[in-house]
Amino acid sequence: MSTHLSDAPIPARTVLGTGPGLLLAHGAGGSVEANYGPVMDALAAGHRVVGVDYPGTGTTPRSPHPLDLDTLADALVAAADAEGLDRFAVSGFSLGGPVAIRLAARHPDRVTALVLTAPFPYPDAELRLNARVWQTLCGADDPDTLGRFVLARALSPAALEAMTPDELEAAARETGATVPEGTADHVDLVIRADVRADLPRIVAPTLVISPVDDALVPPRLHRATAAGIPGARLREMPGGHLPFAEHPAHWARLLTEGLGAGLG
Repeated sequence: MSTHLSDAPIPARTVLGTGPGLLLAHGAGGSVEANYGPVMDALAAGHRVVGVDYPGTGTTPRSPHPLDLDTLADALVAAADAEGLDRFAVSGFSLGGPVAIRLAARHPDRVTALVLTAPFPYPDAELRLNARVWQTLCGADDPDTLGRFVLARALSPAALEAMTPDELEAAARETGATVPEGTADHVDLVIRADVRADLPRIVAPTLVISPVDDALVPPRLHRATAAGIPGARLREMPGGHLPFAEHPAHWARLLTEGLGAGLG
């Protein structure tokens, strides 16, 4: 059962830029700033960008209820309403992919374009196993091991090999020490999310961006997302699960390309 917005914590809202509306749905264990900060200026150059931080990340308090896609999608729509945006494009990253898909399926008349990066329509066996390990490590009081797991799954082999062993350990310590308190709740939703029935209902022009070395959300799930949405295009890009960390300029170009489809 979906959590009513009146029962949910009020999410922290990010608003930047002017122009056509653009909603941002971030990934599990991330935030608007963490996932979209490196490309925010590029997006805000041509759009009124609105994002919300999920419960338990940024300054949004953790929810007493299990998270669900409907509530997160409703929070984004409420933020758009508060900013006076009747129509908007939606960009979803990782878990934000299913959130954006659910939003677009429920509000087809309001969504002008859909740009999904490293999305999944449901968690297959490999993603479920990764997510359960991630979720367990979030509660294990071992931030260094948590950081090592996240880096190994989130970065491409090239990015990992570019660091010395000492740099890798330092990055793992920093990653583990800065995991948002609500990450386990986000990952719990990853395990439960399923938008396969929503895919054929999408009518907005859709671009799916697939990082080819993604070891957390396998590229076959990116492709399955694109295959299920009528007319969706698929564009591959180099790197692992975190395009904002490895190739932000390339990612910004692809995001802008996808958003342009909604302005034509």
